[in-house]
Amino acid sequence: MSESAPSRLRLSEPPGAGRAVDPVTGRPAGRPQVAVLLLSSCLAVLGSVLLAPVLPAIEDAFAGTPGVQALAPIVLTAPALVIGLTAMIAGRIVDRVGRKRLLVGALVAYAVVGTAPLWLDSLELIVASRVLVGLTEAAIMTCCTTLLADYFSGPERERYFGYQVVCTTLAATLFFGLGGALGESSWRAPFWLYAVSLPLAVLAARHIWQPAAGSAARIGKLPALPWHQLAAPVGVTLFGGLVFYVLIVELSFKLDDLGVESTGTIGAVSAIGSLGTAAGAFAFGRLTRLGPVVTIPVAFLLSGLGLLGLAMASSVSVVAVCAVVTGLGNGLLLPALLSWALGSLGFEQRGRATGVWTSALFLGQFVCPLVVLALSGALDGLGSALTVLGALSVVAAVGVRLARPTAVAAY
Repeated sequence: MSESAPSRLRLSEPPGAGRAVDPVTGRPAGRPQVAVLLLSSCLAVLGSVLLAPVLPAIEDAFAGTPGVQALAPIVLTAPALVIGLTAMIAGRIVDRVGRKRLLVGALVAYAVVGTAPLWLDSLELIVASRVLVGLTEAAIMTCCTTLLADYFSGPERERYFGYQVVCTTLAATLFFGLGGALGESSWRAPFWLYAVSLPLAVLAARHIWQPAAGSAARIGKLPALPWHQLAAPVGVTLFGGLVFYVLIVELSFKLDDLGVESTGTIGAVSAIGSLGTAAGAFAFGRLTRLGPVVTIPVAFLLSGLGLLGLAMASSVSVVAVCAVVTGLGNGLLLPALLSWALGSLGFEQRGRATGVWTSALFLGQFVCPLVVLALSGALDGLGSALTVLGALSVVAAVGVRLARPTAVAAY
């Protein structure tokens, strides 16, 4: 497809005005494009959950490596940190060289570096390959989110932002189970799943098209980002990423504090919380008409109340209920923040803004366990840390409501 063909969707159109149109076939973006972008978005969670069940086996396999106890966990966490540090760079590349080229190339590279540990015999080299996985994930996430914003407008766009969170949440649950099942045979076996990006690369090459290439990009000058508009949503997203990840990281530790030792019980409660997240994200499409002045405070309020409930819960059933409440808030939070950040931006700004937003989100997720650990040590354990974070989330709900953020009609 031509990288310079203009989009038929004008930025001046009001919300809900329509979809971008394929400049060659004249067809609007539809199910094939949505399917490729949503499925590709799921790849970013593969690195976060797929290898969790086999980390002890990796540590045992490289027991003779100096610093193995520190290096083995980095195999799991490195991609998220790299996404946080490099998504802004990926966003600039997206705006300059085009969405489709970067997405297809990143999907191919993802398979190569993702499956590399199948043959690597050095833990240091495996960690290096995980850093490269993070680079490709940053590009994939930035491209997918930017293209959803390019292809769709108004309520339809908001609905697909919600579906993106639904898909990644359900994928995380699926990948966690697959990682454990494949890990029964060998700690290397789960790495085969990274090859799934190759058929997605083929589908992207066939169905994804570059919606436009603005004149600024062609002459080598991109329009400046409106930092005065982005500062607030990006700053709130940094805290939102931390809040979002608390349930994922700390739920098993809360159950452990209650004396739960069954991995089946822990897995079941975690799955229930994940379903709550999916439900919240699915509901976003119906609530988006209320705007960020309502959706973001409601999301922070639900997450905060859920975390406060987790802090005080004394039984597994109460923990499960609180996990659902927290999950509902989390599922609503991410698409609401993304919609707030991108709603007023033009085509040639969207990639960089998406990269900045993605960096803030993943940096917030990366520091989450460190913040919880620090609060737990400074206060009276995990319960006190959850209380503080829950209270801060409620405060954030009030603060955002008082600030009354608005989504500009320029889609």
